[in-house]
Amino acid sequence: MTEAVLRHGDIAVATLRKPEAIADLASQYSSDRLLVVTLDVSKEEDVISAFTQAREAFGRIDVVFNDAGYTVWAEIEATPSDVARAMFEVNFWGAANVSREAIRHFREVNTPQGGVLLQVNSAGGYQGMAVSGYYCASKFALQGLTETLAAEVDPEWNIKVVSIDPGAFRTNCIAAAVMIPPHPAYSKPDSPSVKRRSLVQDPNLVLRGDVNKAAEVIYKVAGLDNPPVHLPLGHGAVEIAKKKVASLLADVEKYASWSDETEAD
Repeated sequence: MTEAVLRHGDIAVATLRKPEAIADLASQYSSDRLLVVTLDVSKEEDVISAFTQAREAFGRIDVVFNDAGYTVWAEIEATPSDVARAMFEVNFWGAANVSREAIRHFREVNTPQGGVLLQVNSAGGYQGMAVSGYYCASKFALQGLTETLAAEVDPEWNIKVVSIDPGAFRTNCIAAAVMIPPHPAYSKPDSPSVKRRSLVQDPNLVLRGDVNKAAEVIYKVAGLDNPPVHLPLGHGAVEIAKKKVASLLADVEKYASWSDETEAD
């Protein structure tokens, strides 16, 4: 995403826990085009400091791309609580820290007011998936936070909030994931857990999603006057969203009349 912004001639503030990861890229651009800032989103003071540094360098921030996160692969029963909580500190609370400061900055620092908050969520925020229950839970939570932000911001502030919900793209996400040994109760060869573990650990797995092309789509979304609150990205995410909507609607219609029995006389 940083490379896409720079390719388009814009200014980028790249935030990372380990800035040396983009040392090669940083060496290609002057400080008036690319500012690299150390940031751990789970530390609120780091988030405030990063926004302050960006403001001092460039005066305003137009777009925040909120994408820190990682995956834990394990059945819910197999996931230690401390491992799940640590992931939530990044995937949800870290994203919340950045979101709050972004909205404040767009409203109180930018002149004129306005900005775009792009939340990198997941198709896993639409539908729970075997062996990634706590990851999906963190993304469901981020969906709720994002929808609420979109509903709360005053239209006069000119702030847009978008949930980018990708499907499967070729990244290092799987390789960087925390892998927990399987729970013995889910070890049947034909179980959803075993099938999904086999899929994600298949060395020959080829994912169709191209992150460079996705970055260009996201860049385009940031420039829309009226962007969507939800953007399923990739055909896999689109199909998951359609199936979730169809399944939810079917349940609602099937049992809608049951609510007739709950009305007060």
